[in-house]
Amino acid sequence: MPYDVKDISLAPQGKQKIEWVQKHMPVLEHIKKEFEKTKPFEGITIASCLHLEPKTINLGLTLQAGGAEVAMTGCNPLSTHDDATAAGAALGLNMYGWREETNEEYYQNIHKVLDHNPDILIDDGADMIFLVHRERKELLSKIKGACEETTTGIHRLKSMAEDGALKFPVMAVNDAYTKYLFDNRYGTGQSTFDSIMGATNMLIAGKTVVVCGYGWCGRGVAMRALGLGGNVIVTEIDPIRALEAKMDGFRVMPVREAVKQADILLTVTGNIDVISGDDFKYMKDGCVMANSGHFNVEINQDDIRKLSVSEKKVKVDIDEFEMEDGRLLYLLADGRLVNLASERGQGHPAEIMDLSFAMQALSAKHILNEDLNPGVHKAPDELDFSVAKLKLAAMDIQIDELSPRQIDYLDNWEEGT
Repeated sequence: MPYDVKDISLAPQGKQKIEWVQKHMPVLEHIKKEFEKTKPFEGITIASCLHLEPKTINLGLTLQAGGAEVAMTGCNPLSTHDDATAAGAALGLNMYGWREETNEEYYQNIHKVLDHNPDILIDDGADMIFLVHRERKELLSKIKGACEETTTGIHRLKSMAEDGALKFPVMAVNDAYTKYLFDNRYGTGQSTFDSIMGATNMLIAGKTVVVCGYGWCGRGVAMRALGLGGNVIVTEIDPIRALEAKMDGFRVMPVREAVKQADILLTVTGNIDVISGDDFKYMKDGCVMANSGHFNVEINQDDIRKLSVSEKKVKVDIDEFEMEDGRLLYLLADGRLVNLASERGQGHPAEIMDLSFAMQALSAKHILNEDLNPGVHKAPDELDFSVAKLKLAAMDIQIDELSPRQIDYLDNWEEGT
């Protein structure tokens, strides 16, 4: 199988990590066994642009078990685990990517994956989907559809669809219940603080933690900050989410006021310039900034560099900026999503990605089985329910079912009380 990875000799180390996550991804393992029997992807090529780490390689192996030729590259230049990509290549996946790619290498590797002439795309952030529409239009007639698993990507694709520019169907895996209620909330919350504490060895208890954005990722980050003893402030632009944050027990205020109090500042909005311009002038000495949104645009690094008098790397994942008045501000992981781009970042727990990648695999199969129009499509509820039931069974949890009389009562509007 073709591959271009940093060091193929790292494969044994990567295989150990993959075997470990497989033990903690029972839903995906169940689907893999079903795929081995039914071969739903026989003769199909699937291209993915995802964070290349052990759990993602396990998704690739699941699709491979279903008969697919699988080509994979990374969706972030700093999130690739080189031992995992080596293992993937050794296990027969077409792997392209390494940690610390240049921007040029990043796009070259996406092109290499697309050179496999895929039938289905699985994307994280939608860079591969956009590249096909901009530069690889010759592939559009063959592509049956795609899956997208991030909030950021879905927002961009919906805008594309509204403009009539999206030429094939995309399954909004991010909008599946078993994805955003768990991956975005519990996964982002835990993995963000895993990485921050691993990079800084800081105590969270007693610190003022500002969380910019109260979507499902922001909810998870705020929840974990509170659980670790942080004093949490939330900033929001959506009045309903802001009201929800207030009633969840958090202080809510504009960014400009919040940055004055922040010991730790986290962006999780999916938008650009959340922290920018004069915001840096109001920050406390020693403020630590990190981002858990998909792209490194939420904290404007051009602006902080214009305002600082010096910059140096004080640890592998920590850049220090000295301001004119002597204040020191710190940025983690180059402003990229800290839970994966940090050297200590392992991404979401395997038990969480078990749900998300199960939805990816089933949504890819759904694309083949259904005649979908171009546009963004929500995954059918029955896929969500099947994943949730499999997860409950793996956890040895049983739940109740409605009796025939209860079903009849709910369905019959003429039934009296």
